[in-house]
Amino acid sequence: MLGAIVRFIVSAIVLMVVSFLVPGFKVAGFVGALIAAAVIAILGYVAELVLGDKVSPRSRGLVGFITAAVVIYLAQFIVPAQISASILGALIAAFVIGLIDAVVPTMIR
Repeated sequence: MLGAIVRFIVSAIVLMVVSFLVPGFKVAGFVGALIAAAVIAILGYVAELVLGDKVSPRSRGLVGFITAAVVIYLAQFIVPAQISASILGALIAAFVIGLIDAVVPTMIR
């Protein structure tokens, strides 16, 4: 459960920062970032439950990347007033989330 909280915090921060840096990706305010971060954290937690307790950091990063990419891209259709993302923008934002998710020490999770 701690891993989901860490993923939520990381995702929210990354979405806010990346929205200023990545062309083709915009988050309209803090609420949009929190909604997307919550969905990313929940889907990542479910994916880790499916994969089991012995998920390697590389697998955790891959799970973070895949769930973030899908959620970021689909979130623009669910909450169009909050998030706008091109495929490239969603992939770049998801890459940063997956990279940070892979680097976060396992002991924190």
